[in-house]
Amino acid sequence: MAKKVALAYSGGLDTSVCIPILKEKYGYDEVITISVDVGQPEEEIKRADAKAQKISNKHYTIDAKEEFVKDYIGPLIKANGSYEGYVMGTSVARPLIAKKVVEVATKEGASALAHGCTGKGNDQLRFEAIFRQTDMNVIAPMREMNLTREWEINYAKEHGIPIEATKSKPWSVDENIWSRSIEGGVLEDPSFVPPEEIYEWTKSPEKAPEKPKILDIYFEAGFPISLDGEKLSGYTLIKKLNEIAGENGVGRTDMIEDRVLGLKARENYEHPAATVLLAAHADLEKLVLTRGELKFKKIVEEQWSEMAYSGLVDDPLFADLNAFIDKSQERVTGTVKVKLYKGSLTILARSSPNSLYSVDLVSFDSQTIDQKDAEGFAKYHGFQARMYRKVMDKH
Repeated sequence: MAKKVALAYSGGLDTSVCIPILKEKYGYDEVITISVDVGQPEEEIKRADAKAQKISNKHYTIDAKEEFVKDYIGPLIKANGSYEGYVMGTSVARPLIAKKVVEVATKEGASALAHGCTGKGNDQLRFEAIFRQTDMNVIAPMREMNLTREWEINYAKEHGIPIEATKSKPWSVDENIWSRSIEGGVLEDPSFVPPEEIYEWTKSPEKAPEKPKILDIYFEAGFPISLDGEKLSGYTLIKKLNEIAGENGVGRTDMIEDRVLGLKARENYEHPAATVLLAAHADLEKLVLTRGELKFKKIVEEQWSEMAYSGLVDDPLFADLNAFIDKSQERVTGTVKVKLYKGSLTILARSSPNSLYSVDLVSFDSQTIDQKDAEGFAKYHGFQARMYRKVMDKH
């Protein structure tokens, strides 16, 4: 019986060189490659398919775009998901990709699961949090052989594997519908100014349109369902908003990020739609949630983001956090008006049928609330601090 291994395949340098390595170094007869479409550019999917069909024994391409948006991006928006300022596109996609790889591996009777992650990054943990729920062996050639990108580029050339990365431009790029990450090479130097050529989704603010773009985004139970009055599927809305916000230079992040292993890394991201939707959603919550809910939800959001960043989406606590978040989102329905202009995002207005805001009660021109009633409250406000000052003054 043929010895089979299922490989999570992106078509990039790392996963492409994994195919001959798994045969030559690990002794597998068949390498089954699985590409999962979570919103990468169509050309990238086609390139990966064409390459895999030439160098692997069997290839699968799985369309998981709508599932990704519904089951992963949707909860992220509701949780205002952000890790140290990173909106988490790659991290939330990995568990879904891993699950699809496991499904194919089970169907094909593979005895092992493989990925092309290094031993220095986060993705190894995100994949293996899922892979190790099975009884199959887990193989990580990049980590186990301690490989460098330069070695991989040379190895790919020796084996006739077409690659996009070069020694002068060894960018490692990962895309899905929510974000695009660019790392590696000279970008690893935090003092290096990234060249404009690394960006594809966003225009530089200097080249963005001179006229601001105004948009209305409508949320229902915490999820965006329409753009300027046009009802769209989640995937289509995000794709369209990526184009609009990117055209206006919105959605770039250049940051120093703390990886799960403790290493600091310089990361560059593009996430136009994510930038707009997260800001709009958080603003709408301030209109409809109570102060107590908002305060407690921030604690939940931080824990949710930490776990999502680490790929721990099957942990019971993650389900518990989502239960609270889903309950809080039942009232988060309404419209947020935003302005996009040369890289900046401004919230202009917001409205909701569930608003806790009362123009009458808050207005300086209204007498619905008798202002004299606040005097009793004011007398006790800061009471203990005043007592403390009296005690200290005696000394």
